[in-house]
Amino acid sequence: MSSNSSIIDQFIAAWSRRDIDEIMAFFHPDAEYTNIPIEPPNHGTAAIRATIEGFVAMADALEFVVHASAENAVAGLIMNERTDRFRIGGKWVEIRVMGVFELRDGKIQAWRDYFDMAQFQQSLAS
Repeated sequence: MSSNSSIIDQFIAAWSRRDIDEIMAFFHPDAEYTNIPIEPPNHGTAAIRATIEGFVAMADALEFVVHASAENAVAGLIMNERTDRFRIGGKWVEIRVMGVFELRDGKIQAWRDYFDMAQFQQSLAS
């Protein structure tokens, strides 16, 4: 496993601890985070932190389950297929996600998550 893969594995594990400072420590200062169905992208750590604070506040537990990963070590690119799980009001809401991470200097420079917003909304409603 490369150091970039290890960094992303550690980043994903940090979410279950809901420690925003720990999660934010993985980002490069000029990082960008985009949930593709939700625009616009979050530019910089202040905007990313605000979004992550919203996720952590919304759920009393979080878990990202990685099913498969691929890496281009030369480009500093990690892709993973995941199920992101959020416990909201005592009920687990799950969504399938494809995540793309670009790393620079050992930090996340760009993070893009692709998912079906209708599936997420349906999971919340049921």
